Amino acid sequence: QVQLVESGGGVVQAGGSLRLSCAASGHTFSNFAMGWFRQAPGKEHDFVATIKWDGGMSYYADSVKGRFNISRDNAKDTIYLQMNSLKPEDTAVYYCAADPVFSRWLFWHEYDYRGQGTQVTVSS
Repeated sequence: QVQLVESGGGVVQAGGSLRLSCAASGHTFSNFAMGWFRQAPGKEHDFVATIKWDGGMSYYADSVKGRFNISRDNAKDTIYLQMNSLKPEDTAVYYCAADPVFSRWLFWHEYDYRGQGTQVTVSS
């Protein structure tokens, strides 16, 4: 059974940095899309970034380009989201998600597997 466990959330001041981790287990993730989404209070799940487990293709939401970086460590079965220059509007619960079909990377409801989320709060 696939498990995705996020960690690394917390409270940080605007301009600061955090690194989120997503430990994946229970499957061979070759060719999977590994994505990060976020949900602010009262809003839908928004796409943040995704990376292909093999090959390293990655995409970012315009709102985080140049500030966030998604990466993977195949040996540890872990996905990371390095978040720099954080803004108050980045405050949300951040979720890791995985799907065996990379072409479906953009939409939260398309991902077959999802983590429980980790809270990120950016104070002004």
